[in-house]
Amino acid sequence: MPVSVENSRIIYDALKANGVRLISALPETWLVHLVSMSDEDPDVTLVRLNKEEEGVGISAGAHLAGVKSAMLMQNHGFLASINGIVSLAQLYRIPLLMLISYRGEMGERDPWQTEGGLATEPLLQSLGIPYRKLRDPATVEREIREAQTLANSALRPVALLLTRDLMWED
Repeated sequence: MPVSVENSRIIYDALKANGVRLISALPETWLVHLVSMSDEDPDVTLVRLNKEEEGVGISAGAHLAGVKSAMLMQNHGFLASINGIVSLAQLYRIPLLMLISYRGEMGERDPWQTEGGLATEPLLQSLGIPYRKLRDPATVEREIREAQTLANSALRPVALLLTRDLMWED
């Protein structure tokens, strides 16, 4: 499965263009290039996490310090972060920009990804977290800008689901 370097660069450049200066992440196949770009950029701080829920606290602290941040995670990492999202970000009105690799949707080859894929959208909906699926590289910059604007104006988490159409090269 070749992850698109070109589309990863589009996503990364859109994050930077929207003022994101802190990124938290764990290693994940679809996010490998985004993590690498963050690590190599002296203008961005990459916080490597032990578990995804730590990113909620990192982003909350960044927000309180006036720094724009983004959380990179797989959808299973999102599922593992629910406690922090609900009991910190939603309770205390902390904007979170979450970019979630959307594993387990149609075309998924790895059986261990399928259950998380089935639960991701229903859980986002039940938590009242606005989200969009990113599929087209041409709309990425606008959709990241709009998601970050909503997160900041509503003071709440917003999710962008990074789909196979966007993240894979054929």
